[in-house]
Amino acid sequence: MQALIGQKLGMTQVYDQAGHRVAVTVLAVGPCPVVQRKTTERDGYEAVQLGFGETTERRTSKPHAARFTKQGLVPCRHLSEFRVTADEELKAGDTVGASVFEGVEYVDVKGVTKGQGFAGVVKRHGMRGGRMTHGGHSKRRVGSIGQCSYPARVAKGQRMPGHMGNVTITTQNLRVVEVRGEDNVLLVRGAVPGPTGSIITVRKALKKGAAAGGKGK
Repeated sequence: MQALIGQKLGMTQVYDQAGHRVAVTVLAVGPCPVVQRKTTERDGYEAVQLGFGETTERRTSKPHAARFTKQGLVPCRHLSEFRVTADEELKAGDTVGASVFEGVEYVDVKGVTKGQGFAGVVKRHGMRGGRMTHGGHSKRRVGSIGQCSYPARVAKGQRMPGHMGNVTITTQNLRVVEVRGEDNVLLVRGAVPGPTGSIITVRKALKKGAAAGGKGK
């Protein structure tokens, strides 16, 4: 199993074996019930559909509620599909948790960043802005955005004010500080995209895993 659905619980600090203080993000990864197992014979590829976060049947559509009832599972609020290999013995009704990351050194975490609303170029792109004294009238404005008579238009890709944040990004190669399998909690060094309580996807690092002998495969 390469990835799980989780939730960002917040940040704290722990001490490593050398006594150094390390800033970590606490992630709740699992328990994730297997809602559906897809096979090459029936579906053309190998994958599992995992659920996360219990909800009530009243808040679940009837088709989805029937799927959970058929497998004897509590309805889940979030569903995601992940590829697996044919030799992985996972079937509908099984539950996987943080223990799948035992022995993993690095992970990739995907989440949705905090929304910042409409932002100017100083906040959005880190531009300098105009001078603040001596009669300056362009303190936080965008400044020049193009040429004059030719080509007489604004070039595509010009950095401008606009909507900031609320985009899906992946933070790669976060070092795993501690795995608490009994609590389904993962401690990773560094920051994770999204606010506290947001839903994230934790995956074994692709780049670091390949460099370290294929742990991410």
